[in-house]
Amino acid sequence: MSATESSTARPGEAAWQPKLVALDIDGTLLGWIDGTGTTSEALSDKVRDAVRRAYDAGAHVVLSSGRSAHSMTGIADLLGIPDEGADRLWIVASNGAVVLRYPPVDVVHEETFDAREAVEKILAQRPNVLVAVENRGVGYRFNRPFPPGELGGGENLVAPVEEMVAAPVSRVIIRDPEATPEDFLALGRELGLHGIDYVVGYTAWLDLTPVGVSKASGLSYVCDQLDLEPADVLAIGDGRNDVEMLEWAGRGVAMGNAPDVVQAVADAVTAHVADDGAALELSRWF
Repeated sequence: MSATESSTARPGEAAWQPKLVALDIDGTLLGWIDGTGTTSEALSDKVRDAVRRAYDAGAHVVLSSGRSAHSMTGIADLLGIPDEGADRLWIVASNGAVVLRYPPVDVVHEETFDAREAVEKILAQRPNVLVAVENRGVGYRFNRPFPPGELGGGENLVAPVEEMVAAPVSRVIIRDPEATPEDFLALGRELGLHGIDYVVGYTAWLDLTPVGVSKASGLSYVCDQLDLEPADVLAIGDGRNDVEMLEWAGRGVAMGNAPDVVQAVADAVTAHVADDGAALELSRWF
């Protein structure tokens, strides 16, 4: 599919308009900084204006990211939503494991799992990896510091891995700055992480989550609360952790910078994040 396909109306549904807009953040609303695993925290005016148009038209704008809750609320602030006195936003964090309302932060749903066995298997294969778990509402706990900016803001604390996974967690992050994404894809296949889902990012970054938990499951929870259906949803994303979301949504759109595996499952492909692809897609409907 090409970027121009995202400007084509849904076949047979010329009057269709999204009632809920699910937006990934990194690589979708925010561009990646070359050579790093981080994104710029600056929104383009085109993207901000397009999201505002959707919001002002009455669509539920839902930020849906692998980020932790505390590093997503600032993006809502940059977008200028919600309006003062309006209903609080729905936010899907930690790849669907955490659903919250904002402002203020109010976690309304959380999925957790026992990560001990999976983490032990990974450390047996790669003893030098970085390991982090979310310290919800505060920051992260990790065994050693991650590269600057990768975990976002908040208060990050060093802790033994055994302590971090002693109790159920919503997500575990495994990071190896010396490895490649392909290395981690192979690692996941080799280990056969039964009972746990995993997704590999643009860098050697592995997210472990409960089986069946994804951005799609988090958004499904939101839709249930709003009496909406997947057919009412426009979803835009660029990462492997967006695949389930794009397949689930009534219209799933991949960014032009998305890997081939992500573009392959999308209903359409918009422009690259550097060319404001999210704004281009939103402008079709709002």
